[in-house]
Amino acid sequence: MSPDEEDVQRLLIQFRDEAGECLGSPFDVPVTITPDKLQLVCNALLQKDEPVPLAFFVHDAEIVASLEKTLAGQSVETEKVLDIIYQPQAVFRVRAVTRCTSSLEGHTEAVISVAFSPTGKYLASGSGDTTVRFWDLSTETPQFTAKGHRHWVLSIAWSPDGKKLASGCKNGQIFLWDPATGSQIGRVLSGHSKWITWLCWEPLHRNPECRYLASASKDGSIRIWDTLMGRCDKILTSHTQSVTCVKWGGDGLLYSSSQDRTIKVWRSQDGVLCRTLQGHAHWVNTMALSTDYVLRTGAFEPAEATINPQDVKGSLSELKERALQRYNQVRGQDPERLVSGSDDFTLFLWRPAEDKKPLERMTGHQALINQVLFSPDTRTIASASFDKSIKLWDGRTGKYLTSLRGHVSAVYQIAWSADSRLLVSGSSDSTLKVWDAKTKKLAIDLPGHADEVYAADWSPDGQRVASGGKDKCLRIWRR
Repeated sequence: MSPDEEDVQRLLIQFRDEAGECLGSPFDVPVTITPDKLQLVCNALLQKDEPVPLAFFVHDAEIVASLEKTLAGQSVETEKVLDIIYQPQAVFRVRAVTRCTSSLEGHTEAVISVAFSPTGKYLASGSGDTTVRFWDLSTETPQFTAKGHRHWVLSIAWSPDGKKLASGCKNGQIFLWDPATGSQIGRVLSGHSKWITWLCWEPLHRNPECRYLASASKDGSIRIWDTLMGRCDKILTSHTQSVTCVKWGGDGLLYSSSQDRTIKVWRSQDGVLCRTLQGHAHWVNTMALSTDYVLRTGAFEPAEATINPQDVKGSLSELKERALQRYNQVRGQDPERLVSGSDDFTLFLWRPAEDKKPLERMTGHQALINQVLFSPDTRTIASASFDKSIKLWDGRTGKYLTSLRGHVSAVYQIAWSADSRLLVSGSSDSTLKVWDAKTKKLAIDLPGHADEVYAADWSPDGQRVASGGKDKCLRIWRR
C-alpha cells in the first residue's frame, strides 16, 4: 500500500432504497469510493441475477465523481452512519434523436396534435384541416387520411391496446378510427354541446377490451362513452366552466381540471364525485399522473422493444395481467400522484386519492404553464411554460431541481424518452430541443420547422420523435 492510501479517510455507510428500507448492514468504505464501486457493492447485496444500473444519492445530491466530491459541500458527522440512497435506473438506453429523416406533407392546415400508439407501431396526427392522418413508420410516408370531422381536430388519444384511435373536434363530436385500415369504427359519439378539450381511455389493466373512453369539453361536462355500443354511459357535471383535461387513473378514479380553478376526483364505476381539489388562483390548464406513462403503454414494455414495432401479442387476460404487473411496479406502495399546472404560473402536487390538501405548491415559472409531465419512472416532473423555460421538479416532493433554458419563445409541448433520461420540447421558436435530464443541459438542437411547433411526441419504443405545427408539415426525427 502506498502511503497515500493509508491515510484515506473512511466512512460507515448504509444503503437504503427510495422508501427508506435498509439494504444489508452498515459497512466502512474509503471516502474516495466512486459510483462504479458502489454499484458493484450494492448489486452484490441485492443478489439479483442481472445487475441493474443504479444511481446513488447522499442528502438528495447525486454521487457523480466520488463520495468525497459529493460530500465536499455538505457538513457530515464522520462518527455517524451515512445513509446512501440507491435508485434503480432503466436497464435500456434511448439514444437522442439527432436528425430529421422525413418531412411529411399532407395536412392543409396546422398540425395540432401528434401521437404514437402504445408500442410505437403507428403514428397519428390531428389537424385544423378537419382530418386525422395515419403515417406508415416503416417507410415514413402518409398511409391513411381519416375524414369525417367537420371542424378542427383538437384532441386525439390511442387506446392502450393500440387498436383504436379516438379524435375529438371543435364541433364536439368524437370519432373512433382503426389504424390498420384508416376507416371509422362504429358511430359518431355526439352529445357535447361545445368543443372537445381532452380524451382519455380506461386503463388496460382495468378493462383489456378498452371499451370506455372519457371526454372533457368546453361545455363544462365530462362524458364517459361506451365505445362498443356507441353511446354515452355517464355524464359527470359539477364544474362551472370549461373542463380542460381529464385523466383516467389506474385505481378506478377519474380526475378532471377546469377553468373554474378546481380539480375534481370522480369514481369511474358510478360517476360519484369524491373530492374537489382547490388551491389554484386561475384556470387549471394541464394535469399529469405519476402513472401516465405506464397507463399509456399498457402491456408494452419499452425495455423489450424490437427494431420494427409490433402489436403486443396475447389473450385479453394475459394483456390485462401484464399491464397490471407493470402498473403495480411503477405505482409502488403509494397511491398515484397528480400534478396540475395553471394560468396562475404555479403547479400543485397532490395525492388525490387520499387528501384534498396539496403536497406542495411549486412556484418559479413567470408565465402560464402549458404542459406538465411525469417522467416514465415517476421521479421527475417536467413543466413547459410560456416563459420560454422548462423546469424540472422532484416527482415525490415537488422540490425545484433546475430550469432548462434555450428556447427563445413559448414552449408548447414536451415528451419524455421511455428511459426517463431525455426530454424533447417543441416551441413557438420553430425548433425542437432534446435535453439530458441527468446533466440538466441541452443535448441536441433540432431546427427544421418553418414555423411554430405545436405538438411533439417520443415513441415508446424510443426510435423516433414526431413533431407538427403551424407549417402543416409532420416531421420525423431519428438518431
